[in-house]
Amino acid sequence: MTGLGAVFRPQLPPERLRAVARVADETGLDELWLWEDCFLEGGVSTAAAALAWTERVRVGIGLLPVPLRNVAVTAMEAASLERMFPGRAVLTVGHGVQDWMGQVGARAASPLGLLGEHLDALRALLRGERLSVRGRYVQLDDVALDWPPPRPVDVLAGATGPRTLRLSGEKADGTLLTSATPPDGVRRARELIEEGRRSAGRTGAHRIVVYLLTATGAGAESRLRAELTAEGLASVPDLGVAGDAEAVADAVRRLAEAGADTVVLQPTADEPDPEGFVRFAAEQVAPLIH
Repeated sequence: MTGLGAVFRPQLPPERLRAVARVADETGLDELWLWEDCFLEGGVSTAAAALAWTERVRVGIGLLPVPLRNVAVTAMEAASLERMFPGRAVLTVGHGVQDWMGQVGARAASPLGLLGEHLDALRALLRGERLSVRGRYVQLDDVALDWPPPRPVDVLAGATGPRTLRLSGEKADGTLLTSATPPDGVRRARELIEEGRRSAGRTGAHRIVVYLLTATGAGAESRLRAELTAEGLASVPDLGVAGDAEAVADAVRRLAEAGADTVVLQPTADEPDPEGFVRFAAEQVAPLIH
């Protein structure tokens, strides 16, 4: 069964999150996803608040840029969320936007190397291991969590390029794909991820989550076109969807058939009714795909 979520975009002020999170919880939406885009809103702080305001909805952070964080801090925050809200927080880490990383003096010479070291150490710490590491970027001296999660915590990696997709297959428990990924892109991503998994001798499930740029209601088509144009993606075929619940459900099904396990509806930045968008996803789209 395909999971369905929606994004709370950080173009909205943080004080709007409570109402949106409660609608997601009350309507039975599977997942609510939050972003840590520079320099808008913090991923862990907003996730913790959304989890505290709700009872059942899973809350995804997509994603935490690893250049901004010591891996021990990432592990402590992930473990705390899991112990307080068991099974409800979904953690994703990634390179971050390199221009933004440069603005804060955190741009890595090898983003791929940093992400790989971070994933290895983060997953080990969350398994309760004690680590001493002398990597190029990650350096730990006899570090272990005093309050590790009582059960395994999946760590997803955000990925776009071929090398990062292979790395995600090698080292992460799942992969987050952006809304710039059409169904053919999901198929290719799945192939690259599987290449990485085979090279690392990994078996078991690897969850793929993909954002779907979605517009509904008045002016939906023009809002979708405007955002795709602004992002330089207007010429990419089969990208995004505008229309009613049936149209959106069809787009979700195409991504699921291409290999997505969870599809997260991403409203346009100028979505006029964020609460209504979440309600639309949960009450009108979800019944058509579940």
